[in-house]
Amino acid sequence: MKIRVGLVGLGDAWQQRHVPALRALADRFEVRAVCDPVGHRAQQAAREFGALVVDGYHALSAREDVDAILLFSPGWFGPLPLLAACDAGKAVYCGAELDLQLTEAEAIRRCVEQSGVAFMAEFPRRHAPGTLRLKELIATDLGPPQLLFCHQRLSVGNPPNGSGGAPPQDMVKRELIELVDWCCYVVGRRPNFVSGVAHRRPADAAEDDYRMFSLDFSDRERPGTGPVAQISCGHYIPARWQEAINYRPLAELQVSCENGIAFVDLPSTLVWFDEAGRHQETLESERPVGEQLLAQFHHAVTSLVRRNSDLDDAYCALLIVAEAMRSFREGQRVELS
Repeated sequence: MKIRVGLVGLGDAWQQRHVPALRALADRFEVRAVCDPVGHRAQQAAREFGALVVDGYHALSAREDVDAILLFSPGWFGPLPLLAACDAGKAVYCGAELDLQLTEAEAIRRCVEQSGVAFMAEFPRRHAPGTLRLKELIATDLGPPQLLFCHQRLSVGNPPNGSGGAPPQDMVKRELIELVDWCCYVVGRRPNFVSGVAHRRPADAAEDDYRMFSLDFSDRERPGTGPVAQISCGHYIPARWQEAINYRPLAELQVSCENGIAFVDLPSTLVWFDEAGRHQETLESERPVGEQLLAQFHHAVTSLVRRNSDLDDAYCALLIVAEAMRSFREGQRVELS
């Protein structure tokens, strides 16, 4: 079954991730309409896929020849296209990094649940070959995770792909949300406790330049006895200091397990150690991550079983980040509900 889709916002990952995926899955997706705040970019994408340029996400969501909305960049409109799609009864693929407050996220969650549409959030770290192989090793050779260290170092004025040129504070928050989800996915459950630390330079600055969270996955009755994840993200190195930015980068994810330890650098490098010594794997995937994600969305839309786990996971990660900052302000660990 071919799904007719409308594109809202194209984003920085459009050419690298989404265009190849839509071309490879041309037997499953047909692009019918495009809406983007930058007119010439919308026209170029429409010509590329033989689609129409539509003025406004409301008009796009209301089209009868569109079955689903692919949101690839929030642009100036933020989460509003998600609400418009739900009102129109259209499935949603959210490939944009939305800077939401908890109240906004809860409103979107209610709207999606009430409308009954399929919703999928794009979590590329989950589906990278390195992560999938790590999950296999946890189930076989390495055993259950005990400690996780997840670090992301951003440079001021040099935003990552998909950030849309967002302010550094927003970049850090968005990265932290995905890093939290990544650690929860690797552990296989959600934490029960969180504590947070933040730093500002100078001390009277309006924004943090570094944040660090500790997630405790222990049982509520026995804190400190289960897996613990340490997550940090900062933008304390100016973009002009390229040599400093690239100096001795830490592994994106380090996992200490019951029977060994693993170091992951996405998308496809994994080094792990056990009693037999060092094992280094450079992994190949049958499909690029973007293609895998859209294929899963196609299955979610055409399946009779409603998929809402991604919505819950995205909301959970946002809640954990917000509670970690409350922990920093109050100076105490927070128990998650």
